Amino acid sequence: MTKQEAVITLFSSFQWLLFIFVNTVVVPISVGAAFQLPSEVVEMTIRYSFIITGAACILQAWAGHRYPILDSHSGLMWGLILNLGISASALGMDFSTVGGGIATGVLLAGIVLIFMAAFDLISIIQKIITPMVMSVYTFLLTFHLTFVFFKGMFKMTESGTFDLPVSFFSIGVVIFVIFLMIKGGKRIANFSILIGMTGGWLLYRILFPSHAPEEGVAAAKFIIFPFGVPNLELGIIIVSFFGVLMNLTNTFVSIRAAAEIYKEKIQHHQYRKSIFITGIFTSISAVFGLVPYTPFTSTIGFLESTKLLKKNPFFIGGLMFMLLGIIPPLAAFLGTMPLTVGNAVLFVAYLQLFGTSLNSLKGMLFNSHTIYRLAVPVIIGVCVMNIPPEQFGSVPPFMRPLISNGFMMGVLISIFLEKFVNWNKVTSKLKAG
Repeated sequence: MTKQEAVITLFSSFQWLLFIFVNTVVVPISVGAAFQLPSEVVEMTIRYSFIITGAACILQAWAGHRYPILDSHSGLMWGLILNLGISASALGMDFSTVGGGIATGVLLAGIVLIFMAAFDLISIIQKIITPMVMSVYTFLLTFHLTFVFFKGMFKMTESGTFDLPVSFFSIGVVIFVIFLMIKGGKRIANFSILIGMTGGWLLYRILFPSHAPEEGVAAAKFIIFPFGVPNLELGIIIVSFFGVLMNLTNTFVSIRAAAEIYKEKIQHHQYRKSIFITGIFTSISAVFGLVPYTPFTSTIGFLESTKLLKKNPFFIGGLMFMLLGIIPPLAAFLGTMPLTVGNAVLFVAYLQLFGTSLNSLKGMLFNSHTIYRLAVPVIIGVCVMNIPPEQFGSVPPFMRPLISNGFMMGVLISIFLEKFVNWNKVTSKLKAG
């Protein structure tokens, strides 16, 4: 390896580290807050989130699907678990009962995934998760993530209004990173994410020195099932179980999109091995009180933005992320990164997902009738995402986590339409006409 290659690998590794960190750190913090866990328990879940996430990334890229794709906490399950935690009182349960039901459902789903992969039953899932279902999922993921990171890049005051100086600074970071991607040379564009995060981080500290850094990660005692011991709360178990299974959409979409970037043909064993590893880490997540794992389709936007496709920096980045959980002071240092800056940079990176969504529709023909195949699940899913959770208070408690989740509703509607409408027949009539 030449000196130039070594430098590129080093910077690429740090870029992966920051990408993994910003995508991961807020998840255990927000879930811990929703379940009102003590600070030392939240700190423990953060540390184990770092260690397990780093291990999942390395194992998937080495022996699973074999692509540099972030494997971390599922966005779908993150939203579902947050909703369950927030709705605990409305469901007539305490937090440990809800958390125990989630642990049971996730653990059972993890075992089912391992079983399906071990006995090669993946074809059953592939008949359900069709290319159109994957397209719908990608569109919904694009909208969901851009909503999340767009909101996250604006700092709020105690009175609930925008902190204008910080908010305008975040907009400036967005414009700067887009400029680097479009107008920067190839090498600058490749490291636009790293430049945006580190440059924005430094400038933020200079311009806003009075803003206290976010609390770092401290040492914490070991504990299992922090949200509650597994129980037989059937409604919570069912919703959690099927939520994890719907995560398989992420796996199929991520591998297919990565294969297109690498211009490779997907092999069946890639799906099988990836789902087997996902099942293992899903089961582990239930024990340590973490949101279940899944390959991040959003990584495709990162790869398309940076054009850095070698796997070695990804392995190094994953290893460094594991060290953050093993050595708390390292995580405490990264914890001083303003989340508004991280969200602003990721907002730009995930804009690329919209192009991935559009590309997934290549070869499909739409008219005033067939457009419902795409429009109905996507539009309804996005609409549900934007309805405040409290407005679902009149929905029966056992159905509320499902009905209020735009992701799940959109994908379920798409699966229903694909199974009960003969779109090939409709398309054939269109071509004949």
